Amino acid sequence: MHNYLRSVGFKKFNNKKEIDLLINDIVKHPDKKMVIEDEKGNVFAELSKEFGEFIGIAVRGFYISDNDFHVDYYYPYFIGSGVTTEEKVEVEKHSGRESYAGICDEMRIGVTLIFYLQNVIEYLQEGCSKKAKRIPVNTTISALSTEGKIIFPIYKNESQIRSGEKYTNNRNHLMAAAREGDEEAMESLTLEDIDTYSMISKRVMTEDILSIVDTYFMPFGIESDQYSIMGEILDFYTIDNKETKEKCYILTLNSNHLIFDVCINQEDLFGEPAVGRRFKGTVWIQGQIHYQI
Repeated sequence: MHNYLRSVGFKKFNNKKEIDLLINDIVKHPDKKMVIEDEKGNVFAELSKEFGEFIGIAVRGFYISDNDFHVDYYYPYFIGSGVTTEEKVEVEKHSGRESYAGICDEMRIGVTLIFYLQNVIEYLQEGCSKKAKRIPVNTTISALSTEGKIIFPIYKNESQIRSGEKYTNNRNHLMAAAREGDEEAMESLTLEDIDTYSMISKRVMTEDILSIVDTYFMPFGIESDQYSIMGEILDFYTIDNKETKEKCYILTLNSNHLIFDVCINQEDLFGEPAVGRRFKGTVWIQGQIHYQI
C-alpha cells in the first residue's frame, strides 16, 4: 500500500482489499489512458483517474492481450502549477520497475534535485520517436506530504529583504561560476559557508533555530526523491477528494527561492495556513518535464 495515498485524500483506505478494489476500478474505468510499444513489441501503459482537481492515482503496467491488463504498480499523483526550474534535467530509470527519476543541479537549493517523473509515457515517446526530438524546455515540480506543520514567519524590514535578495543573487552567480570551475568562486563560497556556520553556532546558543533559518530544502531518509523542507506560503486553497470527501490543502511555497506546490491531507497538517506563514514538513517530490511545442 502506497504511503502517500493519504496525501491525495485516501487516508481512511487502510487495508489491501479496499486498495485492490480502487485499483481495479481505475483499470476498468480510467479517465486517461496512455500506451506505448517498444521495439520488442512490449506494450507499456499508464491508466489514471482524477479524484479531485489536480490529484489522482496512476496505474502502470502492460497489456497481455487486448482486454487483459497486468498491474505492475500504482502511485498517487499531484499535478503542480507554473514553471519551477529551467535547469537541464537528466532522466534515469529505476532498477526495480518501469519508472524514472528526473535529476537536475538546481543552484538555488544547493543540492541535486531528484524527482519522480510523472509523464513517463511522453518521455518514452520522445525517446522512441524516429523524427526530430522535441527539446525539453522546463520542469514543473510538485510534492506530496504526509505530515507538516505551520510556523510563524520571521519578521523582516524592507532593508533586510533587499539585503537577502542581493545575497541570494550573488551566491547564485558564485555557484554558477564554481560549477564552471572558477577557483575564486569556490574559495569565496567556502569562506562564506564558514562565516555562516560561525554565525549560526553563536546565535543558536540564545535563539531558536527556526528564528535564524528562514527556509531550507534538504534530502530526507534513504529515498532519493524525498526531502525535508521549510518554505514561505505564497498562496493556498483546499480541494475535495470526490471519492472519500476528504479535504486536502494545496500550498504554494517558496523554499530557497524554489517555488512549487505541495498537497497534504487537511488532517495531516498541524496549524492554520496563511499567506506569509511557513510550512515545515517532509515531502515526496514529483515532476513533469515540458517539451518544446
